Amino acid sequence: MSAPNTKPAETLVALQPSCRKSAAHALTIVRDGVITGEGPTTRGRIHFSRTLDADDAAWCACILTAGAVAHQPVSRAEAEALFEINDAATERSDDGRFDDLLAKAVAHHAASESGLPVPPRTVALSPDTDIASWAPAHAKKIDAQMVEWIASQMRGKRRHNRTLARMVATVLGAAALPLSQLSNVLDIGMM
Repeated sequence: MSAPNTKPAETLVALQPSCRKSAAHALTIVRDGVITGEGPTTRGRIHFSRTLDADDAAWCACILTAGAVAHQPVSRAEAEALFEINDAATERSDDGRFDDLLAKAVAHHAASESGLPVPPRTVALSPDTDIASWAPAHAKKIDAQMVEWIASQMRGKRRHNRTLARMVATVLGAAALPLSQLSNVLDIGMM
């Protein structure tokens, strides 16, 4: 995936990660742009604070699928940075791309940390790839601590990511839990 076309060349270089740590840092730059409406990821366009638009989602995808990290699992720091972006954005104009990317990145991290094989990021995070085509289908294969970590990231949030909740419920196998128990784990109530 290429970076948004409206970005100056120096921004593209600054956000090109060399490792998962620098990818996580680049995602915090996107987060800061979402929060303030200013910064290197918003230059050359009108961007309102607390708004996540298609360019912001494209920046995240570009960072997460950069050549230096494309064949490595999504790290905890990268996933946490995506959760921070999700929390920072009170308005969305990205047609759901960020929610899809967040759910897939979290599933990629959870599966790899549980010792399960994952496809390259360029495949797993693609909007053209169905998450169910590669993500684990049985809860017993995902480490319980991973499921709890995901649930802790989702608890008490003002904006619920339906894609992520659905991923937890179906792909991680939490659907096997009684609905009342799933609701308590994720604090999602009636979605």
